[in-house]
Amino acid sequence: MILGIESSCDESALALLDPERGLIGEWISSQVSLHAEYGGVVPDLASREHLNNFGPLLIEMRACFDLGQITEIVVTGGPGLAGCLAMGVSVANSLSIALDTPLYAANHLQAHAQSVFIPEFEAESVSFDERLSDLLPHLSLIVSGGNTLLTCIHEDRSFEALGQTIDDAAGEALDKGAKLLGLGYPGGPKLESMAKGGRIDAFDFPRALIQKPNLDFSFSGLKTSLRYLLEGYDESSFEAIKSDVCASYQEAVVDALIRKSSRCLKNRTFRSLGLSGGVSNNQSLRKRFFNLGSENGIPALLAEPRHTGDNAGMIAFSHLFCDKSRRSGPVNIVPSATLERMI
Repeated sequence: MILGIESSCDESALALLDPERGLIGEWISSQVSLHAEYGGVVPDLASREHLNNFGPLLIEMRACFDLGQITEIVVTGGPGLAGCLAMGVSVANSLSIALDTPLYAANHLQAHAQSVFIPEFEAESVSFDERLSDLLPHLSLIVSGGNTLLTCIHEDRSFEALGQTIDDAAGEALDKGAKLLGLGYPGGPKLESMAKGGRIDAFDFPRALIQKPNLDFSFSGLKTSLRYLLEGYDESSFEAIKSDVCASYQEAVVDALIRKSSRCLKNRTFRSLGLSGGVSNNQSLRKRFFNLGSENGIPALLAEPRHTGDNAGMIAFSHLFCDKSRRSGPVNIVPSATLERMI
């Protein structure tokens, strides 16, 4: 039985994974409402809340399962907020000592990319290794508030970074755009809701680096473009075009993500593609990404909604997904806030 622990940002989460049956329990405590008044995650406040949340989560888990069944513990080692990572690692180290159980670290970004394969692992019709051999090499697009990354998962399950944002992440651009529009926090979902019914071609927002041959992204100029647009309207006249602005702004983000992914598919051979991370909950992006797979004749694997945000299920699964030779541990883990390379 594998215990997964996640605390990279503002979600405290635990999960139990049975290698034979899949995920059998997940517990999560979100801090969204706590940080809403600040318009974003406050690192010191987030780390303090992890200290408050993990105790009750462990009590919930212990009420359902015997902790003595746990044979391995895997915790997010990075990247993430340093104080938040430290809280999760402290919990993991304590449990490792108390249960006399080996402790391993997981790369948070790799876990997001691997999360799209959880349904394949839990399917009973075909063995996971056999199914995975039909899906690798795999093109993964990870889109969240802190990261935008294109990676390849090779046949040996190793990772190769292909492109990433050079400034703001896609989720950050959506959240900050929503803040400029006065939509509140969390901004991405609120902007998506306001965009419904709006015209995606009403305003021509920039798509940075689209003409460049590389696979990197840039979204900082998009926010600046929105700020300049808003300066040309007073509050009353802006209300009439608000939905159009939101739809066009969101489309600029989605279009940039799809174009770079499409370029990658044209330049290399993949057997599948996957979409993960918190922003992958965006319905416009999910639809476009699914269609991208159909256009290229390969399956598009979309992370399940419960595994798009930060969660411990993907952390436990990452340990199972990785080849044993690549597992980090058992060790006394020191968290890394800047673990950016896909190793």
